[in-house]
Amino acid sequence: MFDFQKIFAYIRFLDEFRKIKRVMYNTGEDRLENDTEHSYQLTMVAWYIMEVYKLNYNKDLVLQYCLVHDLVEVYAGDTYIYSQDKEHFELKSQREMDALLQIQKEFPEFPDLLRLMERYEHKSDKESLFVYALDKIIPVMNMYLDNWRTWKDVDLTKIVITIEKLREVKDEKIRQSPELYGMWMEFVAILESRRSELFLE
Repeated sequence: MFDFQKIFAYIRFLDEFRKIKRVMYNTGEDRLENDTEHSYQLTMVAWYIMEVYKLNYNKDLVLQYCLVHDLVEVYAGDTYIYSQDKEHFELKSQREMDALLQIQKEFPEFPDLLRLMERYEHKSDKESLFVYALDKIIPVMNMYLDNWRTWKDVDLTKIVITIEKLREVKDEKIRQSPELYGMWMEFVAILESRRSELFLE
């Protein structure tokens, strides 16, 4: 017998995930990207990169990490990397750990999900570090493909993004995955070559 109340609760949880808006316009649209769209895109790009460039990772684990990496945001909310709310930004880790505990209470019947979320939060294997690094690169690629529209909208972002600010928050995080750091540095060279077109400063 299926427990439909539990299934419905999990579906409602995923519906809440879909409602989490990110500080980024969906490419070519005048609406913000949501967490579900972001996670799906991250999963598909990770799969593509692993296959095309023959990277030696546990593919299933990478794809699962992609799917669960932001689920804590159902309760913790998205934290914008350039947030001017210092207290909100500094409490990000605590909010996400509290959210993980809340999800564990709600879905004890799904230990595989909970185990994967916890492993991702600890970043203790090369697969989680790969996903973590790619998660930092994909938004910048989306910005590039959308002609930097989100970051040119200072009313939305509350800050003018420069290539120096971008690298300040991205470089060390992406460096944790050597293959992706190489890709990132190639991409940075492209951004540098179009600096005057893409950045306001």
